[in-house]
Amino acid sequence: MRLSLKGWDVNTKSGMSGIIAAIGLFVAAAGATAVGAGPAAAAASCAGVSTDFNGDGLVDNVVTDPQATVDGVPQAGLVRVLYGGGKGVSEISQATPGMGALLERGDQFGSAVAWTDFNGDGCSDLVIGTPYEDTGGSGADVKDTGCLHIVYGSPTGIGVGSTIEGYTQSAFTPGANNEAGDRFGYALQAGTADTGQPYLVVGVPGEGVVVNGVNQADAGVIVYQQGAKRTTVTQDSPGVPGVVEAGDQFGASLAGTNRYFAVGTPGETIGADAVAAGGVAVFNHTLADGVPTAIAGMDQAGEGEALTGIAETGDRFGAALSMTGYRPANQTYNSDALLAIGTPGEGIGNVPDAGGVAVVRIEPSGRVTEIKAFDAGTANVEGDPGAGDFFGQRVAITNTDTSVVTGTATVRLAVGIPGRDVDGVKDAGAIQVFKPLDSDIGAADRIIARGSAVLPGKPNPRDFTGISLRSGAVTLYVGIPYSKDPATSKGVLHTMPWSDIDGTTTGGTKTFQPGSGGLSDIGTSFATVG
Repeated sequence: MRLSLKGWDVNTKSGMSGIIAAIGLFVAAAGATAVGAGPAAAAASCAGVSTDFNGDGLVDNVVTDPQATVDGVPQAGLVRVLYGGGKGVSEISQATPGMGALLERGDQFGSAVAWTDFNGDGCSDLVIGTPYEDTGGSGADVKDTGCLHIVYGSPTGIGVGSTIEGYTQSAFTPGANNEAGDRFGYALQAGTADTGQPYLVVGVPGEGVVVNGVNQADAGVIVYQQGAKRTTVTQDSPGVPGVVEAGDQFGASLAGTNRYFAVGTPGETIGADAVAAGGVAVFNHTLADGVPTAIAGMDQAGEGEALTGIAETGDRFGAALSMTGYRPANQTYNSDALLAIGTPGEGIGNVPDAGGVAVVRIEPSGRVTEIKAFDAGTANVEGDPGAGDFFGQRVAITNTDTSVVTGTATVRLAVGIPGRDVDGVKDAGAIQVFKPLDSDIGAADRIIARGSAVLPGKPNPRDFTGISLRSGAVTLYVGIPYSKDPATSKGVLHTMPWSDIDGTTTGGTKTFQPGSGGLSDIGTSFATVG
């Protein structure tokens, strides 16, 4: 079937397809400043860690609910920042003072988030995507053009009182137009490049690209910024792998480290007729005329790419991406990266949409080496392929200790299987954890479902556990935004230490949900974190 999500047809397959597609205003240009030109530096006040919006040296959690009803407006969207150390919660929506926006039905503010320290004050700054925002046109709104906001952290926190910058696509990238269905801000990736400069990548998968006078609808672009330099990249840009085609959706998924970033093109046609087989492009942060350098391209066509698999219609290779640093034995730093790639539409034998995952190593030269390609049918992997499981709809890979040579002891991979039936419960969903550098990928894998030792609750039909994942060096974040348990019907977030998952510690899982722990009782799909 095909699901129309605010006017954009999204390839979907099976009874859970609407949930899979979902996961995942006029902003005046006047007065908006360049990224990095926020409030004056306050380094003496801000200690700063990767997600530290108030500069107290503690990790803060960002939890999104893009379908939340805010002030009576359905699907307006809400983002919460949960301060470390139990120091409270900030709620951010388009009603937040200084946002320069209006609450509107279906905007889905918070569909994507990213963070880095743009202004160098030691406090993280939050980027929030609203891809279904309508912008003002000549006499009528232009539907689903999208926008983003940058909310600056400070020693007093983030949200009310913050400096906020708002951008439509035309405001962010001079020369671009706000067009219906572009979905500017659908995907976001941010961090600090190896140059020391903050960077931001914005996915615009609905953008049409004109090639030889022909507009290729939904071909997609990304907008890349490093420091003060900003540029638009398409598959027609010099060196970028792939061919611009209608429906490619270049920029629908993003992942990155300080040295590389990856761009998913899940709608890519491979060969003559493998529609939406999918592809991935990898870049480093070295700029040539302001443009990041493309170093590798991958798909399942296989030839010359050392990748297992066959490009088939609907595979959607690259629909999910996650990247972490990799330090080889001959280096003193993380010169390389590991990239996990989800292919949720992959058929396994005669089982449709069972899904699969590949993990590859990226080297500075652009060399790509496949570490593992596997699915639920791989030898020794626990479980069996199931129709509509969508194994790999979300992936989260992490190196738990980047200060040592990377090995099987440090790297963990969580794979979301939101369509998996659990104990006969339809579409309850699960997560499967692997050590991807093990010679036998199934030697130490573990399936985590609701009711297990580390994941509270019980499986319910259409919970879709595994639809929302994010990983840190210490913690795996598991959101169940579509929980059917009456106690968590507005969604729930579980933060799970990797050491608990490994079995070396116990009792470290924490639970957050609307209406408890200082969180207001507002929510529709709380914990859409992935």
